[in-house]
Amino acid sequence: MRRSRFQQGSLKLVERRGGRKAWEYRWYEVQPDGSRRRRNLVLGTLEQHPNETAAQKAVAVLRVDINAESPRMNLAPISVQMLIDHYRDKELDENSGKTYATRRTYEGYFRKWILPRWGTYRVKDVRSVAVEEWLRSLKLSNGSKAKMRNIMHAVFNHAIRWEWHERNPITHVRQSAKRSKIPIVLSVDEIAALLRLLREPARTAVLLDVLTGLRVGELLALKWNDIDFQKSQISVTRSIVMQRIGDCKTEASRKPVPMDLRLATALYNWRMMSPYPRPEDWILASPHSNGRLPYWPGAFYRAHILPAAKILGIEGIGWHTFRRTYATLLKANGEDVKTVQELLRHANSLVTMNLYAQAVTQNKRDAQSRIVTMVLDENRLRLAQPSESTFAYRTITDLQKPIGDLQVVDSIGVPDGI
Repeated sequence: MRRSRFQQGSLKLVERRGGRKAWEYRWYEVQPDGSRRRRNLVLGTLEQHPNETAAQKAVAVLRVDINAESPRMNLAPISVQMLIDHYRDKELDENSGKTYATRRTYEGYFRKWILPRWGTYRVKDVRSVAVEEWLRSLKLSNGSKAKMRNIMHAVFNHAIRWEWHERNPITHVRQSAKRSKIPIVLSVDEIAALLRLLREPARTAVLLDVLTGLRVGELLALKWNDIDFQKSQISVTRSIVMQRIGDCKTEASRKPVPMDLRLATALYNWRMMSPYPRPEDWILASPHSNGRLPYWPGAFYRAHILPAAKILGIEGIGWHTFRRTYATLLKANGEDVKTVQELLRHANSLVTMNLYAQAVTQNKRDAQSRIVTMVLDENRLRLAQPSESTFAYRTITDLQKPIGDLQVVDSIGVPDGI
């Protein structure tokens, strides 16, 4: 029986059609009958890989795949750089099931922190204590360091799965995720004061976020056809990160969100004012892209929300503050844990202590309505008129009509009988 050997393959600069030079990698592939067949692959042009060193880096992941069935003792030492490149290729491509936001987060940690420190190490030389001391030395939040530790753990699990290592050194790395600062939560009075200062569309954006707890990517990815006024619910079907449309964070995130009638009124009024009211339009469409894309979250926050927060002396808040505030108000109202979990659309008990039975829709709707009542209390918040002529609907079916068929009325709020 022929002994398996580690193939280095050969790398050669060849001339292609048109006179352009490219790097070609050649190796032998074992066939089902045990014979070997010569294979070759063009890695890229000379412009893409200007020297042999750059081309060798590009071939490292391919070389590992070619030798995947070789006995482990015959494998050349695998570096952390090679391991991460292989992990990227197998686990972080567009078909991996991970969202764009997750892939982008992993790449950021790889590029900025993990590879500069550990990239040249051989996989077998990475030690638990050394990683732990390195994390401790970084001037980052505990949450960021815990995230980095978890990413490294996933990468070394990948090494075990491909039989390049027998143990995961990150398993014994201790790193707390405990916050060093208490996160800011807005009071009901602060929410009301902020809403009084905000103008559209920022006012509707904050109101919708603080009364539903949507993640900012889910909030900005809403379209008008996601709002079901007849069923009084919002369909969360997509998320947007860096202007890239993708799936929601988890399956639980795609559950519909209940919509109190007063929140529906606010959304309806903004739709009547918005230059982009068609069903397929974004609710928070950016005029800078002529409505083709929603606002960028950072730019929108700095231009519309941050100035109002500074006037009120509210510091250190961001988009996630509104989601955290919603959760805190639900808890303060004594809502059961399962209802809170489902309203926030958390995936498992590690986030909101999944201790109770499935919460019925009415429980969730009632819980949200109590928050709406607190925020939109007439004695606390005098709703500013969105324009000289305020729009409101007469019946719930009015919200299903085309925009051109809707009738202008002079009162804000919801008439009796809806």
